[in-house]
Amino acid sequence: MPLTLGTRLLRMQLRLTKPIARFATIEDARKAQDQLGRMTTEILKTKVVFQPVEFERFAACFANSIFCEEPCDRAVLYLHGGGYTAGGLDYAKGFGALLASQTRVSVFCVAYRLAPEHKFPAAQDDAMEAYQYLLDSGYKPEQIAIAGESAGGGLALSLVLRIRDEGKPMPACIVGISPWADLTLSGSSYNNNVRLDPTLIRESLAYYVIAYAAGHEDEAYVSPVLGDFTGFPPTLLFAGSDEILLSDAKTVHKLLKKANVENKLVVEEGMWHVYPLYGTPEGKRAVEEMSAFIRTRIGLDQLNFAEETTPPVK
Repeated sequence: MPLTLGTRLLRMQLRLTKPIARFATIEDARKAQDQLGRMTTEILKTKVVFQPVEFERFAACFANSIFCEEPCDRAVLYLHGGGYTAGGLDYAKGFGALLASQTRVSVFCVAYRLAPEHKFPAAQDDAMEAYQYLLDSGYKPEQIAIAGESAGGGLALSLVLRIRDEGKPMPACIVGISPWADLTLSGSSYNNNVRLDPTLIRESLAYYVIAYAAGHEDEAYVSPVLGDFTGFPPTLLFAGSDEILLSDAKTVHKLLKKANVENKLVVEEGMWHVYPLYGTPEGKRAVEEMSAFIRTRIGLDQLNFAEETTPPVK
């Protein structure tokens, strides 16, 4: 399906701003991502409410749709992107709010500690603590989905590897949006899509590897493509055909098939990194598909959004 005019114009705009990103500092990136998150939550402020949760080492909160079905006993553990170096709670709340409004279940937004201040395994430790918190709070593992985009998508995969390895109960499903799953940067698209990708810069990714992995990039808990996905829950993956990280998603898809794990990879032609977050028609379709997938896997019926314009009367 050809890209819409609006999507093509957005792609041109992203490509025009890409050279500026080469000179952005980590602080610049952190401020920009948090601002994007605040813009999204402002749009959804009449549909989603937030409930902060206190942790000693990181920030987190629940995003709940005002239409959330009682009892709200299902959850999505959401891990944001940002190259492991950017993305605070404000940013995480942005897409977390969108997921909450679309799935009508609680979305647990986790602002894990960032590199270079906190290197591997800090982010994975925080993600594991967040998952254990959900279990300790009474959420059943078969009613928990784990979702993430970019670095958060890779972190979601590495988290489930660790959950399995430590013998903890596995979640119901995984959603990975443009997962950064190969911090060795060895996939074919890291070279083939350099000119096609309107947002990602390979040199920036190489810096994030140094900042976060600190020499551990050849380990499966940092680069999940080096792991064994045996025993994984059903997984849904999204990637743009033109992004540098396309080969990461394809490799994860192939490895999941090899491990006999039910999974699907959606590659949207002409789209870029984490395209579901951009609000284009292509992105909206992806969010609808992942929301339906999550609801099915955690044991809920599908929704008819046309039927509700106000919160249900209780």
